[in-house]
Amino acid sequence: MNPRVLRAAGPVILVAAALLALVWALAYGGGAAPLILGDAGPVVRWGIPVVKLAVNLAAAGMVGTLVVALYALKAGEREFDVALDAASVSAAVFTVAAGANGFLVFLDSFNAQLSLGPEFGAQLGRFLVETELGRVWLITTVLGAIITVLAFAVRSWTPSFLLALLALAALVPMGTQGHSGEQANHNLAVSSLVLHIIGAAVWLGGLLLMVLIRPIVRGETMRRAMRRYSTLALVSFIVVAISGTVRAAIGIGDLGGLLTPYGVIVLVKVVALVAIGLLGAIYRNRLIDRMTDATRGVFWMLIALELAFMGIASGAASALARTAPPTDSGIPEDVSPAFYLTGDELPAELLPSRWLTVWDIDVLWAFAAGFGLFFYLAGVWRLHRRGDAWPIYRTVMWVSGLLLLVWVTCGAPNAYQDYLFSVHMLGHMLLSMGIPVLLVAGAPVTLAARAIRKRDDGTRGGREWILWIVHSPYMRVLTNPFVAAGLFVVSLWLFYYTDLFRWALYDHIGHVWMVAHFLLTGYLFALTLIGVDPVAYRLPYAGRLLLLVGVMAMHAFFGVAMMMQTGLMASEWYGAMGRTWGLPPLDDQYLGGGIAWSVGEIPTLTVAITLAIQWSRSDERMQRRRDRAADRSGDAELEEYNARLAKLAERDKRAEEALRR
Repeated sequence: MNPRVLRAAGPVILVAAALLALVWALAYGGGAAPLILGDAGPVVRWGIPVVKLAVNLAAAGMVGTLVVALYALKAGEREFDVALDAASVSAAVFTVAAGANGFLVFLDSFNAQLSLGPEFGAQLGRFLVETELGRVWLITTVLGAIITVLAFAVRSWTPSFLLALLALAALVPMGTQGHSGEQANHNLAVSSLVLHIIGAAVWLGGLLLMVLIRPIVRGETMRRAMRRYSTLALVSFIVVAISGTVRAAIGIGDLGGLLTPYGVIVLVKVVALVAIGLLGAIYRNRLIDRMTDATRGVFWMLIALELAFMGIASGAASALARTAPPTDSGIPEDVSPAFYLTGDELPAELLPSRWLTVWDIDVLWAFAAGFGLFFYLAGVWRLHRRGDAWPIYRTVMWVSGLLLLVWVTCGAPNAYQDYLFSVHMLGHMLLSMGIPVLLVAGAPVTLAARAIRKRDDGTRGGREWILWIVHSPYMRVLTNPFVAAGLFVVSLWLFYYTDLFRWALYDHIGHVWMVAHFLLTGYLFALTLIGVDPVAYRLPYAGRLLLLVGVMAMHAFFGVAMMMQTGLMASEWYGAMGRTWGLPPLDDQYLGGGIAWSVGEIPTLTVAITLAIQWSRSDERMQRRRDRAADRSGDAELEEYNARLAKLAERDKRAEEALRR
C-alpha cells in the first residue's frame, strides 16, 4: 500500500471498523435498548456510545502521538512537528467529544427535556458542578481545551514533555467511571481501567503517528522510529492485556458469564487484541530490520490490518461501557455499614496469620513494582554480560524495597487500612520511611546511566530522559536537603489535618496520590542523606546528621500529638464501620500514633548508622588520597613544612643571640 494512500486511509479504516463493531455490540448486548422507565430517547441512547468512541479515539491521537514522539523522534525535525500538530487536532476533537458526552450523559441521567429556559441551564450547571459524573466530564473537557492550545504553541523538548504528562492526566478522570453497573472491587476496577485506557491510547496513538509520518520519513530513520514504537507497543500490550483481563474478570465473574452478551463482547475484544499483538510481533521480529522496496507493501498492509483490529477493539470497549455485566446485581441487602463506605464487606478479624495470607491487589502498584523489578534486573544482567560489576547488596536492597511496596499496596496493609487507622499508619510509615531507604540504596539512576545504551542521533531514550530529569531545575529544587526535609515533614501534618486525608479515604484516586506522594517525598529525603545517585547539592556528613535528628524530632512530635488527640479523626469513616473486632476506633487511633512515633524510628536508626559508615569511609578515602599524593610527590609537602619550621627556629635563635649582646 502506498504510504500516502495509507496516511489518508488509515484513520478511515480505524473509524469504520470501530463504528461497525460498536453498532453490532450495542445491538447484540442491548446497550442501546430503550429503558422501561426514564428513557431519554434513541438519540441519547445511541449518541452516548458513539461520542464516547470518539473520545477514546481522540484520546489515543492526543496521548499516543506525544509519548511516542518524545521517545522515538527528534525535536525540531518535521516529523516531530507533525506529531504535535496531530496531538493538537486530536485534543480539539477530544474536547468537543468530551463536552458532547457530558451533555448527553446529563440528559440520560436526569431525563431532562431540551429547553432554552433558565431552569434547564441551572439543572445542567448543578450536574456539572455538584455531581461526580458531571465534574468528571467538565474537568476532562477543560483539560482537553488546554492541551489543544498548548500543542499548537510548543515545539521543544521540555514543554512537550510537560504537555504529555498533562495529556496522560486528562485520561485519569474517565477511568474513574468504568463500565456500567454497580460492582464490588471498585478500587481494583478503577486502577485497571485507568491503566487500560492509558496503555491503549499510547498503543493506538503511536501507530497512527507512524502512519502519519511515513510519507516524510524514510530509510533508517523510519526503521529506528518503528523499532522504538514497537518497544512502547510491547509494553502497552502487556499493560492492556493484564489490566483488561482484570477488568473483564470483575465484570464477568465466573466462566458462565462468558456466555452472556457482555461476555461475548469481551471475547470479541480479546480476539482483536490478540490479533494486534500477533501482527506487532510479526513486523517487530521479521519485517522492520529487513524492510526493502519488495517488502514495504506487505509491511504497511499489516499496519492497515492492525488499525482495523484496533478499531474493532475500540468499538467493543465503547459498547461494554453501556452493556450490563452479569455481576451487576446492585447493592445487596443486609450488608455492614462498611459496605456503604468502601464498597466491600467488612473483612474478618486481623489475626497474626492474616498479615501474610490476605491480599487486596492494587494493579497500578503491582505494575509499577513488576516493571521496576524487570528493568532493574535487566540492567544488572546487561552489566554482567559485558563484564562490569554491580554490587549485589544494591540489587538485594532494590528487590527488597519493591517486594515491600507490593506487600504494603497489595497485601494486608491495603486490605485493612480502610478499617483500622493503625494499619493505615503502619503502611504510611513504611511508604515514607522504610521503602524509600531500600530503594535509594539500590542506586537506580546510577544503574540506568551505566546500563541503558546512549543514543547518538539527537533523540531521547530512557537514559537521556532519566538524566534530564535528574539534572533538571525542578529536581535541583526538590533534592535540596532543606526542601526535601520540609516536604517530608510539612506534608505529613498537612495531609492528616486537612481534607486531603478524607480525599484519600473516599476516593481511590486520592489514595493513589497519597501512596505516590509519601513514597516520593520519602525517597527524596533519603536520597539527600544516604543516596549515591547524583543530586545538585549535599550537606556535609555532620550537617546531614543534624538535619536527620531535627526532622525525626518533628516526626516523633507528630506521633505524640496523634496519641494525645481526644477526638477521632475522620469519625464518620473509622467510627462508622461497624467493627465488632479489634480495638475501639479511638484506641486504635492511639495505637496508630504510637506506630508513627516508635516504628518510624527504626528507619531513622538505619539511616543514622548508614550515614556514620559513609562518613567513616569518606574519611578513610580522603586519607588514602593524601597518602597517594604524598607517595607521588615524595612527601614534598611534609618536607616543605619541616623546612619552614626549621627556618622559623633559626630566626628565633638569631634574635635571642642579638638580645644577649
